Amino acid sequence: MDRLLRYFLGRFIRRGSITFTTASGAQFSCGDGTGVPVAARFMSRAAEIRILIDPELYLGEAFMDGTFVVEQGTIADVLAVLMGQAAMLPNFARLQAWLRFLGRRAQQINARGRSRSNVARHYDLDGRLYSLFLDADKQYSCAYFETPDATLDDAQLAKKRHLAAKLLITPGQRVLDIGSGWGGLGLYLAEMSGADVTGVTLSTEQLQISTPGRPSGTWRNRRVS
Repeated sequence: MDRLLRYFLGRFIRRGSITFTTASGAQFSCGDGTGVPVAARFMSRAAEIRILIDPELYLGEAFMDGTFVVEQGTIADVLAVLMGQAAMLPNFARLQAWLRFLGRRAQQINARGRSRSNVARHYDLDGRLYSLFLDADKQYSCAYFETPDATLDDAQLAKKRHLAAKLLITPGQRVLDIGSGWGGLGLYLAEMSGADVTGVTLSTEQLQISTPGRPSGTWRNRRVS
């Protein structure tokens, strides 16, 4: 394994200065000796194998779980060396990158059945889970912190207010919210602008939460089958 690791890393790392220590204690250096020298250690044979198979995925995981340890410099220094090799990838690395790309594209094919399944696994969970880290309105992204001391609820309200102002919605206009979540934005737009807002979601749980209540405008939420 040490010889295999030395071969592949040596073929890949042609610039910079990095020294590796394998799980068995062997040491070898890669690069042309330029730049800030860094050193890293593999703490297990499994980490070595996984990084050889898919370094883009498993290097980060190995660093987080402590099986790839930076002994000289920082992880940023290590990444600077590794990312500095992009223009001179060996053939095996280019092939590996293409295979990973094709595999990811195949996994990302979002057919209707897969989409429903993904949404169910992600969103159709006990609402108490989301209450632990979302605001009271269960806005899921892009809070707008106007001041450093704003709370999450303040920031999510600011986001909705900001969106409503940018859209220049007037009473009676029709608004379609695709991926409407728990309905917080749609309900806000309907109430504050008097618009006719329709939300679309794949989630049964989100639909149940967002359906009750009728603001001054018109709000309806629908589940797409």
